[in-house]
Amino acid sequence: MSAQAPLALLCLPCAGASASMYLRWRRFLPPWVRIVPVELPGRGARMGETFVEDFDAMVARICAEHADAMRGDFALFGHSMGALLVHGVARRLQSLRRPLPRALLVSGCAAPSRRDPERFDGGEDDASLIAELRKQGGTPEEVFASEELMRITLDMLRADRRVCRSHVHVAAWPPLPLPIHAFAGRQDDIEVPAMAAWSEETGSAFTLDWFEGGHFFLRQHEAAFLAALARRLPTHLHQAQLQAHQG
Repeated sequence: MSAQAPLALLCLPCAGASASMYLRWRRFLPPWVRIVPVELPGRGARMGETFVEDFDAMVARICAEHADAMRGDFALFGHSMGALLVHGVARRLQSLRRPLPRALLVSGCAAPSRRDPERFDGGEDDASLIAELRKQGGTPEEVFASEELMRITLDMLRADRRVCRSHVHVAAWPPLPLPIHAFAGRQDDIEVPAMAAWSEETGSAFTLDWFEGGHFFLRQHEAAFLAALARRLPTHLHQAQLQAHQG
């Protein structure tokens, strides 16, 4: 059997974060997975760019900027806001009749049909946003201790909340013809039916894996999460390589 080309796994960050959150995964996922961190405007290496604050505009930018990575064998992963974005990307690819991902992997995000439209209507003052960051538990203490890092994070979070607020669910969309694999933390505040409703977005296979932990269970239990993620990747193309890696 000839070696398969790597599976490109495009990874979208959560609100208030940079794609650098995925860099360390390269050391832990199987060698046939090529991590492609998707950096959004206004953060990380794109710090000097203007934020995009509209959901559809952000999705269009992602599809345009990462067209090359989405031409071969690829899958999409997103956590929280990132999950909403990868679903939007898959829908846009579908509408443009472009090649679809082998799978959609969504983490820590209610299904589009079950999102609370009022969740992002709260205050955007610094104190409210800092309280939100504390509640979710994914922000390192050194960020809270640094005025500069805190300002950068709050600016990102404020822009990303506007992205999420501008998302509109289209109930008339047909199911996506690809597997959807969802991941969630048992102590997160997203209810079970809201995660299970991701099954309504696919006409193919659906799985839902639960982990101990809150919104950032994927960091709290990283090894278990990444093992589950590897199992859910499209192994119809890479089964032999996965078995070799595991055995």
